[in-house]
Amino acid sequence: MTKPTGTAMMEKLVSLCKRRGFIFPASEIYGGLNGFWDFGPLGAQLKNNLRDQWWHDMVECPPMGPDNTPLSIVGVDSAIIQNPKAWVASGHVGGFSDPMVDCRHTKSRYRLDHILVYRPREGADMHPSYAFMEGSPDAPLKKMKKALRGKSVDELFEVVALADLPEESFALIVAPDTKEVGSLTQPRQFNLMFKTFVGATSGEDNVAYLRPETAQGIFLNYKNVLDTSRVKVPFGIAQVGKAFRNEVTPRNYIFRSREFEQMEMEWFCHPDEAKKWFDYWRNARRDWWVSIGISKANLQLRDHDADELAHYAKNGEGTVDIEYPFPFSGGDGFGELEGVAHRSNFDLCQHQEHSKTKLAYFEPESRERYLPHVIEPAAGLTRGVLAVLCEAYDVDESRPSPELMRFHPKLAPIKAAVFPIVNKDGLPEIADKLYRDLRVRHVTQTDAKQSIGKRYARMDEAGTPWCFTIDHQTRDDGTITARDRDTGSQSRIGIDQVTSFLADKL
Repeated sequence: MTKPTGTAMMEKLVSLCKRRGFIFPASEIYGGLNGFWDFGPLGAQLKNNLRDQWWHDMVECPPMGPDNTPLSIVGVDSAIIQNPKAWVASGHVGGFSDPMVDCRHTKSRYRLDHILVYRPREGADMHPSYAFMEGSPDAPLKKMKKALRGKSVDELFEVVALADLPEESFALIVAPDTKEVGSLTQPRQFNLMFKTFVGATSGEDNVAYLRPETAQGIFLNYKNVLDTSRVKVPFGIAQVGKAFRNEVTPRNYIFRSREFEQMEMEWFCHPDEAKKWFDYWRNARRDWWVSIGISKANLQLRDHDADELAHYAKNGEGTVDIEYPFPFSGGDGFGELEGVAHRSNFDLCQHQEHSKTKLAYFEPESRERYLPHVIEPAAGLTRGVLAVLCEAYDVDESRPSPELMRFHPKLAPIKAAVFPIVNKDGLPEIADKLYRDLRVRHVTQTDAKQSIGKRYARMDEAGTPWCFTIDHQTRDDGTITARDRDTGSQSRIGIDQVTSFLADKL
């Protein structure tokens, strides 16, 4: 049996993730809460491994730059709740919103750019249910094309059905869950930030927000880093952390949720060198995903069109998305995994103006003073976990359990398992000693229950690269069986060689 694709694969993957403890619905015993997910024992370890690998490769041991010299990148961990003035300056309070429409019959809410509307024929009137769409009738079509880019119609609009209308109206019913025409309200802006209150009262003077991105915490600490660290332009500041967006329609498992984690780095550089660094980071970040096990064939770089650039990127070189073919795209589309954007000096300009704090960088060699431009590689940690899960999932009917996870050894939640082939004859004691030796270096499990085939199957589903089995021959010659997850092949090695064997393989 070959690896399933599309929604069939997604259903099997979600089932495996629940059954083996990768991902659970949040608050499941109370019926869950849409847009929120919990990571179980295997999922939490997988997510932490991905996060730690990113931190190591970006902060602890940054890559070599275009001239083959090590880059300078430091890390911060900023507060989730910042002074609300910061979000006014960044544009989130005034502009971080989506146009929404409500269905009067079902009380459901939809994003306007997720609505499919056909342009009437020449001379035909727009149907009354779409009277709110003033201006050129081409505008909805433009929104439709942008919303459909890289996605299948089924994935994006789900169960949208044609309304029973005269042919000349060419109207497609907007609400997916009703056939009633004229049920939609006029669009209104819906801010995506979660509001909260700081202090003992809940008045407007005490309003604060959960951060919708981790980037602003970096910009707010830009001057602190300059003043306390021996960095000079060009340099980067990195951060990993949670962000929150009140998505109206969270969907596609953990791909679009209301609470998620990001891995972002802001690269500060001279304005004249922004294009060089933008080109560098777009390739470097794609190559990094390949280095942790994502097939290069499953990654594509898509440049944003001018009309879809974020407000902070409009004066820059642009934005490129690193996209992955998530299964819910029907196998024929890609979804964003990471974005690399030239944010120009928008954020530093805004915070300098609103905070009345000078943020210009002084170049000692040239005596030049300027606000650096910023290149931002911003990856979704939560989406990264989903991409890694999708990439690793495989099916092999020749095994006791046909499902297995082919994680890159760097990311595997469990690195090794130690099994006594039977739970007697002194074999558990030998296995326990080897387990104790390995666990101080690597995440290792030991298990003496059920048949060895079933134990191998459990480890395959968890994505464990290597299993070591102690059998009766071990007592005679000091060798054990080493089993490879990917091939299922087995070989004999000395029990005193396991530590170095595993270190080499990992």
